[in-house]
Amino acid sequence: MLLARLARVSGEVAATSARSQKIKLLAELFRQAGPDDAPIAIAYLAGRLPQGRIGVGWSVLRDPVPAAGTATLTVRGTDAALTALSSVAGPGSQAERRRLVQELLAAATEEEQRFLVGLLTGEVRQGALDAIAAEGIAAAAEVPVADVRRAVMLAGSLEEVARPLLAEGPAALADFRLTVRRPIGPMLAHSAKSVAEAIDKAGACAVEEKLDGIRVQVHRDGAEVRVYTRTLDDVTDRLPEITEAALALPEPCFVLDGEAIALGGDGRPVPFQQIAGRFGSRVDVRAARAALPLSPVFFDVLAVGDRDLLDLPGDRRHAELARLVPEEQRVRRTVVGDPADPAARRAAEDFWAETLRRGHEGVVVKALHAPYSAGRRGAAWLKVKPVHTLDLVVLAAEWGHGRRTGKLSNLHLGARGPDGTFVMLGKTFKGLTDALLTWQTERLRELAVDESGYVVTVRPELVVEIAYDGLQTSTRYPAGVTLRFARVLRYREDKTAAEADTVEAVLAAHARPGPPAGPADPPDPDATG
Repeated sequence: MLLARLARVSGEVAATSARSQKIKLLAELFRQAGPDDAPIAIAYLAGRLPQGRIGVGWSVLRDPVPAAGTATLTVRGTDAALTALSSVAGPGSQAERRRLVQELLAAATEEEQRFLVGLLTGEVRQGALDAIAAEGIAAAAEVPVADVRRAVMLAGSLEEVARPLLAEGPAALADFRLTVRRPIGPMLAHSAKSVAEAIDKAGACAVEEKLDGIRVQVHRDGAEVRVYTRTLDDVTDRLPEITEAALALPEPCFVLDGEAIALGGDGRPVPFQQIAGRFGSRVDVRAARAALPLSPVFFDVLAVGDRDLLDLPGDRRHAELARLVPEEQRVRRTVVGDPADPAARRAAEDFWAETLRRGHEGVVVKALHAPYSAGRRGAAWLKVKPVHTLDLVVLAAEWGHGRRTGKLSNLHLGARGPDGTFVMLGKTFKGLTDALLTWQTERLRELAVDESGYVVTVRPELVVEIAYDGLQTSTRYPAGVTLRFARVLRYREDKTAAEADTVEAVLAAHARPGPPAGPADPPDPDATG
């Protein structure tokens, strides 16, 4: 299949808001795609590279390349070129990457170039495309979409299902089943603004601590244990203490879902960044374990023996978990059996407050009746985290690419320093609607004082309210920290830069133990994407 066909469909899908039309477009594409083209097409349409990060930044893409007049690039040929690009390393690698990128772009038409640049920069955004692509694959193969979704749930990705389904037909779906030592995509949670809202949506539910560790799926088959991350990477050799904990359990065969966490001497959780350091491929495991031992905390069980528990309701799965895993290795929880009971709701709110005091990041409210929807973000699980907000000053912005070409998109955000200057805390392009992007571009161009490459520096006058999930250590920023998951809530033209938050206040707020301040006001609907 030519890349031009894929690029054209990508544009058509992005241009229509009708779900049925998106599915029709994708079904037609997948009918024409070969079994080996489809997995690549699915990844590209979702804005993913099968190779992962390949070391191509804006510095490699900033020089324009004349477009080809005729479409000759194929989907598999492009994938092979990007695979070669991802393998470049060592002295001179940056120059070699630039050469290979320019060579690829020179073979692409103008439409293909736009698509490739968007793909390489993460600017391919078409909204919930994995779910829509599953419906497109089902339509192309003429099978029920529910059967495709279940196969994806058990395979871990749509790409793994698409190839055999398109090559072998509907019978291929029977090969996808829950098997010990074959990881499946984890069930994920939507967000709720408060515990009360989550209970109203979930009904009878369990309220569990949300742990800021590494999601692990633990498979045991007799004496063999395998540990997988949420992205289904095998990290067994890096986490010997998780293996030991699994082997100490009474059942010889199971699949458990949980988190690997670490606690400090004060009993409070260690920051996520330190835990993540344990997962590096070059880490000395023995030394790392001695410095930061990890412990598993399990909150679900997916299989025991030859029994697949995925379709059991949550309360029955928890009963199986309690039978298998000792209390000290299970997540703390409280149950709201009757959502209309004021005492039960107060107990849930108290549990939330106590969870924050213990240093955890929030709670997950789980409907007791719900099955385990592997690989999906279902409404049966709702995460509730405190909302941190800051009023920061825009210091610069970066020109966008793909759908945001011609718009100032990625914002450089700063807090007030003690000497009256502004200290950069991070960047974000999240939460920006098309209307806000247009306004933002016009306003920031009025404030521009310099333009270097794709970065426009502006006078530090415009205040923007930012929501974020916390701070993490970073040597890239002068305060030594950066914002986690920052997103724009709204611009505050009613505030001057002198009223923005200070670096000292930001650091102090996150140094204090105990729960943070309550949730912020609901975001302006015109300022959130």
